[in-house]
Amino acid sequence: MRILSTTGRLLLAGSLALPLGSARADAPEAPAPGFFNRVQQRVESTWRDGQTELYVPLHTRHMRWAYTREQIDGYNETPLGLGLGRGRYDANGDWHGLYVMGFQDSHFKPEYMFGYGYKTYWPVSGALKAGLGYTAFLTTRSDIAHYTPIPGILPIASLEYERFSLDATYVPGGKGNGNILFIWSKVRF
Repeated sequence: MRILSTTGRLLLAGSLALPLGSARADAPEAPAPGFFNRVQQRVESTWRDGQTELYVPLHTRHMRWAYTREQIDGYNETPLGLGLGRGRYDANGDWHGLYVMGFQDSHFKPEYMFGYGYKTYWPVSGALKAGLGYTAFLTTRSDIAHYTPIPGILPIASLEYERFSLDATYVPGGKGNGNILFIWSKVRF
């Protein structure tokens, strides 16, 4: 009886040890990081590994079908301003950028933006490439909650040649608001 109980104990211990050992050997890899962890990693990599970029706002186009002639005549479509950022290209050739930009809004008042941008590219000819992506940002304007930060996400289209790019975004809206094409240039140092 004592031999059986000792043998039983050994068999029981062995049977318990086998699945634990094989579970460790067959354990799946750690799960991919969650959404917020991936965002944090991209932002940190961009800040740490990115190159300095200069942003220059060029033109704000108010869509003529969305505004009266009087409104358009009173709007600023040459947004004086400047921005700085950090941009990097990942292993796939996609651009990631962090930026801060200040410029004159449509009413000639200061507008400030801070954000993250992403673009993926397709070759056009030689070093010329076209890109599409998005920007997620916070902006402040005098006419919307008197400079209370407002979050937003907008599309970006880009033409890039070596270290220079021409970028644009479209701000959707209704009759008499939004419907603006914003164009800027970017140079990487």
